[in-house]
Amino acid sequence: MIKYFKGSFIITAIGLILAYLWGEHSSQESGLLALFVVIFLSILEVTLSFDNAVINAMKLEKMDDKWRHRFITWGILIAVFGMRFLFPIIVVSAFSGLSILSVTKLAFYDVDKYAHYLHLVHAPLVTFGGTFLLMIFFSYFFNKEKETHWISCIEAPLLSLNCVKYIDVVFTMLALMILQNFIPENQKLSVVMAGFTGIILYLVIDSVSNFLELVAERKAALIGGTAKLGFIGFLYLELIDASFSLDGVLGSFAISKDIIIISIGLAIGAMFVRSLTIYMVDMKTLKQYLFLEHGAHWAIGLLAIVMFISTRIEIPEVITGSIGLVIVGAAFISSIMHNKKLSKQENDK
Repeated sequence: MIKYFKGSFIITAIGLILAYLWGEHSSQESGLLALFVVIFLSILEVTLSFDNAVINAMKLEKMDDKWRHRFITWGILIAVFGMRFLFPIIVVSAFSGLSILSVTKLAFYDVDKYAHYLHLVHAPLVTFGGTFLLMIFFSYFFNKEKETHWISCIEAPLLSLNCVKYIDVVFTMLALMILQNFIPENQKLSVVMAGFTGIILYLVIDSVSNFLELVAERKAALIGGTAKLGFIGFLYLELIDASFSLDGVLGSFAISKDIIIISIGLAIGAMFVRSLTIYMVDMKTLKQYLFLEHGAHWAIGLLAIVMFISTRIEIPEVITGSIGLVIVGAAFISSIMHNKKLSKQENDK
Protein backbone atom coordinates (compact mmCIF):
# COMPACT_ATOMS: atom_id res chain seq x y z
CA MET A 1 0.00 0.00 0.00
CA ILE A 2 2.81 2.42 0.96
CA LYS A 3 4.64 2.07 -2.35
CA TYR A 4 1.52 3.08 -4.32
CA PHE A 5 0.87 6.23 -2.29
CA LYS A 6 4.46 7.25 -1.52
CA GLY A 7 4.49 9.78 -4.37
CA SER A 8 1.17 11.22 -3.21
CA PHE A 9 2.47 11.76 0.33
CA ILE A 10 5.62 13.43 -1.03
CA ILE A 11 3.51 15.77 -3.20
CA THR A 12 1.29 16.45 -0.18
CA ALA A 13 4.26 17.43 1.99
CA ILE A 14 5.70 19.71 -0.70
CA GLY A 15 2.27 21.20 -1.43
CA LEU A 16 1.53 21.97 2.22
CA ILE A 17 4.90 23.67 2.67
CA LEU A 18 4.36 25.77 -0.47
CA ALA A 19 0.81 26.62 0.60
CA TYR A 20 1.99 27.81 4.03
CA LEU A 21 4.79 29.92 2.53
CA TRP A 22 2.44 31.39 -0.11
CA GLY A 23 -0.18 32.16 2.53
CA GLU A 24 2.39 33.98 4.66
CA HIS A 25 3.70 35.83 1.61
CA SER A 26 0.32 36.94 0.24
CA SER A 27 -1.13 37.96 3.60
CA GLN A 28 0.79 37.87 6.86
CA GLU A 29 -0.26 35.30 9.46
CA SER A 30 -2.55 33.47 6.98
CA GLY A 31 -0.27 30.48 6.42
CA LEU A 32 -2.35 28.19 8.64
CA LEU A 33 -5.55 29.27 6.89
CA ALA A 34 -3.94 28.44 3.53
CA LEU A 35 -3.04 24.97 4.89
CA PHE A 36 -6.64 24.37 5.98
CA VAL A 37 -8.04 25.41 2.58
CA VAL A 38 -5.53 23.22 0.71
CA ILE A 39 -6.37 20.17 2.85
CA PHE A 40 -10.10 20.76 2.38
CA LEU A 41 -9.72 21.14 -1.41
CA SER A 42 -7.58 17.99 -1.57
CA ILE A 43 -10.18 15.91 0.27
CA LEU A 44 -12.94 17.40 -1.88
CA GLU A 45 -11.03 16.56 -5.08
CA VAL A 46 -10.55 12.92 -3.99
CA THR A 47 -14.22 12.67 -3.01
CA LEU A 48 -15.35 14.11 -6.35
CA SER A 49 -13.01 11.90 -8.35
CA PHE A 50 -13.37 8.50 -6.66
CA ASP A 51 -15.60 7.25 -9.47
CA ASN A 52 -13.07 8.75 -11.89
CA ALA A 53 -10.42 6.45 -10.40
CA VAL A 54 -12.58 3.40 -11.13
CA ILE A 55 -13.11 4.47 -14.74
CA ASN A 56 -9.39 5.20 -15.12
CA ALA A 57 -8.55 1.75 -13.79
CA MET A 58 -10.75 0.13 -16.46
CA LYS A 59 -8.76 1.81 -19.23
CA LEU A 60 -5.39 1.58 -17.53
CA GLU A 61 -5.64 -2.22 -17.42
CA LYS A 62 -5.34 -2.16 -21.21
CA MET A 63 -2.24 0.09 -21.28
CA ASP A 64 1.40 -1.00 -21.18
CA ASP A 65 3.67 -0.23 -18.23
CA LYS A 66 5.37 2.68 -20.01
CA TRP A 67 2.11 4.58 -20.51
CA ARG A 68 0.91 3.69 -17.01
CA HIS A 69 4.04 5.39 -15.68
CA ARG A 70 3.43 8.38 -17.94
CA PHE A 71 -0.12 8.60 -16.63
CA ILE A 72 1.38 9.32 -13.21
CA THR A 73 4.22 11.61 -14.36
CA TRP A 74 3.07 13.45 -17.50
CA GLY A 75 -0.56 12.99 -16.53
CA ILE A 76 -0.26 14.75 -13.19
CA LEU A 77 1.47 17.72 -14.86
CA ILE A 78 -1.33 17.95 -17.43
CA ALA A 79 -3.98 17.52 -14.72
CA VAL A 80 -2.52 20.17 -12.43
CA PHE A 81 -0.94 22.79 -14.66
CA GLY A 82 -3.06 22.10 -17.74
CA MET A 83 -6.58 21.54 -16.42
CA ARG A 84 -6.50 23.19 -12.99
CA PHE A 85 -4.53 26.32 -13.97
CA LEU A 86 -4.01 26.90 -17.70
CA PHE A 87 -7.32 25.64 -19.13
CA PRO A 88 -9.58 28.04 -17.14
CA ILE A 89 -7.30 30.92 -18.15
CA ILE A 90 -7.53 29.98 -21.85
CA VAL A 91 -11.33 29.65 -21.64
CA VAL A 92 -11.72 33.01 -19.87
CA SER A 93 -9.43 34.58 -22.48
CA ALA A 94 -11.48 33.12 -25.36
CA PHE A 95 -14.83 34.30 -23.97
CA SER A 96 -13.75 37.68 -22.56
CA GLY A 97 -11.63 38.84 -25.50
CA LEU A 98 -8.69 39.51 -23.17
CA SER A 99 -5.21 38.16 -23.91
CA ILE A 100 -3.98 35.08 -22.03
CA LEU A 101 -1.33 37.26 -20.35
CA SER A 102 -4.01 39.72 -19.16
CA VAL A 103 -6.17 36.93 -17.78
CA THR A 104 -3.14 35.40 -16.01
CA LYS A 105 -2.47 38.76 -14.36
CA LEU A 106 -6.13 38.90 -13.27
CA ALA A 107 -5.80 35.41 -11.75
CA PHE A 108 -2.89 36.59 -9.59
CA TYR A 109 -3.69 40.24 -8.88
CA ASP A 110 -7.46 40.70 -9.34
CA VAL A 111 -8.99 37.38 -8.34
CA ASP A 112 -12.52 38.78 -7.94
CA LYS A 113 -12.60 39.93 -11.56
CA TYR A 114 -11.07 36.63 -12.71
CA ALA A 115 -13.68 34.68 -10.75
CA HIS A 116 -16.39 36.88 -12.30
CA TYR A 117 -15.21 36.01 -15.83
CA LEU A 118 -14.96 32.34 -14.87
CA HIS A 119 -18.53 32.46 -13.59
CA LEU A 120 -19.69 33.82 -16.97
CA VAL A 121 -18.29 30.77 -18.79
CA HIS A 122 -19.59 28.30 -16.20
CA ALA A 123 -22.63 27.15 -18.23
CA PRO A 124 -20.83 26.20 -21.49
CA LEU A 125 -17.93 24.64 -19.57
CA VAL A 126 -20.05 22.29 -17.46
CA THR A 127 -22.26 21.51 -20.48
CA PHE A 128 -19.18 20.34 -22.38
CA GLY A 129 -18.11 18.17 -19.45
CA GLY A 130 -21.66 16.96 -18.86
CA THR A 131 -22.25 15.77 -22.44
CA PHE A 132 -18.84 14.03 -22.52
CA LEU A 133 -19.60 12.19 -19.27
CA LEU A 134 -23.16 11.39 -20.37
CA MET A 135 -21.75 9.76 -23.51
CA ILE A 136 -19.52 7.58 -21.31
CA PHE A 137 -22.55 6.64 -19.18
CA PHE A 138 -24.82 5.70 -22.09
CA SER A 139 -22.06 3.95 -24.05
CA TYR A 140 -21.43 1.66 -21.09
CA PHE A 141 -25.04 0.71 -20.43
CA PHE A 142 -25.89 0.35 -24.15
CA ASN A 143 -22.84 -1.83 -24.79
CA LYS A 144 -23.99 -5.18 -26.21
CA GLU A 145 -20.96 -6.90 -24.63
CA LYS A 146 -22.16 -6.00 -21.13
CA GLU A 147 -23.27 -9.27 -19.53
CA THR A 148 -23.89 -8.49 -15.87
CA HIS A 149 -26.28 -6.02 -14.27
CA TRP A 150 -26.21 -4.32 -10.89
CA ILE A 151 -29.61 -2.55 -10.99
CA SER A 152 -31.26 -5.06 -13.31
CA CYS A 153 -34.68 -3.37 -13.48
CA ILE A 154 -33.03 -0.39 -15.21
CA GLU A 155 -29.88 -1.79 -16.81
CA ALA A 156 -31.57 -4.68 -18.63
CA PRO A 157 -34.10 -2.41 -20.45
CA LEU A 158 -31.30 0.01 -21.31
CA LEU A 159 -29.24 -2.80 -22.82
CA SER A 160 -32.20 -3.90 -24.92
CA LEU A 161 -32.07 -0.53 -26.72
CA ASN A 162 -28.59 -1.20 -28.14
CA CYS A 163 -30.20 -2.42 -31.36
CA VAL A 164 -30.73 1.26 -32.26
CA LYS A 165 -27.61 2.66 -33.89
CA TYR A 166 -26.03 5.62 -32.10
CA ILE A 167 -28.63 5.39 -29.34
CA ASP A 168 -26.08 6.91 -26.91
CA VAL A 169 -25.80 9.99 -29.15
CA VAL A 170 -29.59 10.24 -29.45
CA PHE A 171 -30.11 10.20 -25.67
CA THR A 172 -27.29 12.69 -25.03
CA MET A 173 -28.60 15.02 -27.74
CA LEU A 174 -32.08 14.77 -26.21
CA ALA A 175 -30.66 15.74 -22.82
CA LEU A 176 -28.84 18.70 -24.42
CA MET A 177 -32.01 19.87 -26.18
CA ILE A 178 -33.95 19.71 -22.91
CA LEU A 179 -31.18 21.65 -21.15
CA GLN A 180 -31.09 24.50 -23.66
CA ASN A 181 -34.75 25.30 -22.89
CA PHE A 182 -33.66 26.46 -19.43
CA ILE A 183 -30.64 28.49 -20.57
CA PRO A 184 -30.86 32.30 -20.96
CA GLU A 185 -31.09 33.45 -24.58
CA ASN A 186 -27.67 35.11 -24.57
CA GLN A 187 -25.98 31.83 -23.53
CA LYS A 188 -27.95 29.29 -25.56
CA LEU A 189 -25.62 29.23 -28.57
CA SER A 190 -22.45 28.80 -26.51
CA VAL A 191 -24.07 26.09 -24.37
CA VAL A 192 -25.37 24.11 -27.36
CA MET A 193 -22.03 24.42 -29.18
CA ALA A 194 -20.18 23.28 -26.06
CA GLY A 195 -22.52 20.29 -25.78
CA PHE A 196 -22.00 19.34 -29.43
CA THR A 197 -18.24 19.63 -28.94
CA GLY A 198 -18.38 17.24 -25.97
CA ILE A 199 -20.34 14.66 -27.99
CA ILE A 200 -18.14 14.93 -31.09
CA LEU A 201 -14.91 14.79 -29.08
CA TYR A 202 -16.09 11.66 -27.29
CA LEU A 203 -17.03 9.97 -30.58
CA VAL A 204 -13.66 10.81 -32.15
CA ILE A 205 -11.58 9.63 -29.18
CA ASP A 206 -13.70 6.53 -28.61
CA SER A 207 -13.58 5.55 -32.31
CA VAL A 208 -9.81 5.98 -32.55
CA SER A 209 -9.38 4.15 -29.23
CA ASN A 210 -11.52 1.20 -30.38
CA PHE A 211 -9.69 1.05 -33.71
CA LEU A 212 -6.24 1.04 -32.12
CA GLU A 213 -7.41 -1.50 -29.54
CA LEU A 214 -8.55 -3.79 -32.36
CA VAL A 215 -5.21 -3.37 -34.16
CA ALA A 216 -3.35 -4.11 -30.92
CA GLU A 217 -5.44 -7.24 -30.32
CA ARG A 218 -4.72 -8.55 -33.81
CA LYS A 219 -1.02 -7.83 -33.43
CA ALA A 220 -0.99 -9.52 -30.02
CA ALA A 221 -2.75 -12.57 -31.47
CA LEU A 222 -0.03 -12.93 -34.10
CA ILE A 223 2.85 -12.75 -31.61
CA GLY A 224 1.05 -14.51 -28.78
CA GLY A 225 0.94 -11.55 -26.36
CA THR A 226 -1.59 -9.28 -24.72
CA ALA A 227 -3.04 -6.24 -26.46
CA LYS A 228 -1.94 -2.95 -24.91
CA LEU A 229 -2.89 0.64 -25.67
CA GLY A 230 -0.45 3.55 -25.71
CA PHE A 231 -0.88 7.24 -26.43
CA ILE A 232 -4.55 7.13 -27.42
CA GLY A 233 -5.45 5.41 -24.15
CA PHE A 234 -3.47 8.05 -22.29
CA LEU A 235 -5.30 10.81 -24.18
CA TYR A 236 -8.67 9.21 -23.43
CA LEU A 237 -7.87 9.13 -19.71
CA GLU A 238 -6.77 12.76 -19.72
CA LEU A 239 -10.03 13.83 -21.39
CA ILE A 240 -12.07 11.91 -18.84
CA ASP A 241 -10.06 13.54 -16.07
CA ALA A 242 -10.63 16.94 -17.69
CA SER A 243 -14.40 16.40 -17.76
CA PHE A 244 -14.44 15.32 -14.12
CA SER A 245 -12.27 18.24 -13.05
CA LEU A 246 -14.38 21.01 -14.65
CA ASP A 247 -16.96 21.06 -11.89
CA GLY A 248 -14.31 20.89 -9.18
CA VAL A 249 -12.20 23.67 -10.69
CA LEU A 250 -15.17 26.00 -11.03
CA GLY A 251 -16.59 25.13 -7.63
CA SER A 252 -13.25 25.61 -5.86
CA PHE A 253 -13.55 29.38 -6.35
CA ALA A 254 -16.44 29.31 -3.89
CA ILE A 255 -13.91 28.10 -1.28
CA SER A 256 -10.90 30.23 -2.21
CA LYS A 257 -10.15 32.97 -4.73
CA ASP A 258 -6.38 32.31 -4.68
CA ILE A 259 -5.48 30.36 -7.83
CA ILE A 260 -2.17 29.16 -6.32
CA ILE A 261 -3.90 27.70 -3.26
CA ILE A 262 -6.59 26.14 -5.50
CA SER A 263 -3.96 24.59 -7.78
CA ILE A 264 -2.01 23.12 -4.85
CA GLY A 265 -5.12 21.66 -3.24
CA LEU A 266 -6.44 20.13 -6.45
CA ALA A 267 -2.95 18.86 -7.33
CA ILE A 268 -2.68 16.88 -4.09
CA GLY A 269 -6.15 15.41 -4.64
CA ALA A 270 -5.41 14.55 -8.28
CA MET A 271 -2.19 12.78 -7.27
CA PHE A 272 -4.02 10.61 -4.73
CA VAL A 273 -6.66 9.73 -7.35
CA ARG A 274 -3.90 8.57 -9.73
CA SER A 275 -2.20 6.54 -7.02
CA LEU A 276 -5.55 4.93 -6.17
CA THR A 277 -6.05 4.11 -9.86
CA ILE A 278 -2.69 2.33 -10.14
CA TYR A 279 -3.40 0.48 -6.88
CA MET A 280 -6.77 -0.78 -8.17
CA VAL A 281 -5.20 -1.95 -11.44
CA ASP A 282 -2.40 -3.90 -9.75
CA MET A 283 -4.70 -5.37 -7.09
CA LYS A 284 -7.25 -6.44 -9.76
CA THR A 285 -9.89 -4.63 -7.72
CA LEU A 286 -12.41 -4.40 -10.58
CA LYS A 287 -12.29 -8.18 -11.05
CA GLN A 288 -12.71 -8.83 -7.32
CA TYR A 289 -15.65 -6.45 -6.91
CA LEU A 290 -18.02 -7.07 -9.79
CA PHE A 291 -20.31 -4.05 -9.49
CA LEU A 292 -17.70 -1.30 -9.01
CA GLU A 293 -17.75 -0.50 -12.74
CA HIS A 294 -21.53 -0.24 -12.68
CA GLY A 295 -21.50 2.03 -9.64
CA ALA A 296 -18.84 4.29 -11.17
CA HIS A 297 -20.86 4.69 -14.37
CA TRP A 298 -24.06 5.42 -12.44
CA ALA A 299 -22.11 8.06 -10.52
CA ILE A 300 -20.88 9.48 -13.85
CA GLY A 301 -24.43 9.69 -15.19
CA LEU A 302 -25.66 11.50 -12.08
CA LEU A 303 -22.63 13.81 -12.11
CA ALA A 304 -23.46 14.75 -15.72
CA ILE A 305 -27.04 15.58 -14.68
CA VAL A 306 -25.76 17.62 -11.72
CA MET A 307 -23.47 19.54 -14.09
CA PHE A 308 -26.43 20.29 -16.34
CA ILE A 309 -28.51 21.47 -13.36
CA SER A 310 -25.60 23.64 -12.18
CA THR A 311 -25.94 25.77 -15.32
CA ARG A 312 -28.97 27.33 -13.60
CA ILE A 313 -28.73 26.36 -9.92
CA GLU A 314 -25.60 26.48 -7.78
CA ILE A 315 -24.94 23.07 -6.25
CA PRO A 316 -22.44 22.74 -3.36
CA GLU A 317 -19.40 20.61 -4.17
CA VAL A 318 -19.95 18.58 -0.99
CA ILE A 319 -23.24 17.30 -2.42
CA THR A 320 -21.65 16.51 -5.79
CA GLY A 321 -18.86 14.55 -4.14
CA SER A 322 -21.21 12.73 -1.79
CA ILE A 323 -23.27 11.41 -4.70
CA GLY A 324 -20.27 9.64 -6.20
CA LEU A 325 -19.08 8.26 -2.87
CA VAL A 326 -22.51 6.93 -1.90
CA ILE A 327 -23.14 5.21 -5.24
CA VAL A 328 -19.67 3.69 -5.58
CA GLY A 329 -19.82 2.69 -1.91
CA ALA A 330 -23.18 0.97 -2.48
CA ALA A 331 -21.73 -0.86 -5.50
CA PHE A 332 -18.76 -1.96 -3.39
CA ILE A 333 -21.04 -3.33 -0.64
CA SER A 334 -23.20 -5.10 -3.27
CA SER A 335 -20.04 -6.66 -4.70
CA ILE A 336 -18.99 -7.98 -1.28
CA MET A 337 -22.47 -9.44 -0.71
CA HIS A 338 -22.34 -11.01 -4.20
CA ASN A 339 -18.95 -12.59 -3.46
CA LYS A 340 -20.21 -13.99 -0.13
CA LYS A 341 -23.25 -15.44 -1.88
CA LEU A 342 -21.07 -17.15 -4.48
CA SER A 343 -18.76 -18.45 -1.77
CA LYS A 344 -21.70 -19.86 0.19
CA GLN A 345 -23.05 -21.58 -2.93
CA GLU A 346 -19.68 -23.18 -3.57
CA ASN A 347 -19.40 -24.36 0.04
CA ASP A 348 -22.91 -25.84 -0.10
CA LYS A 349 -21.84 -27.92 -3.09
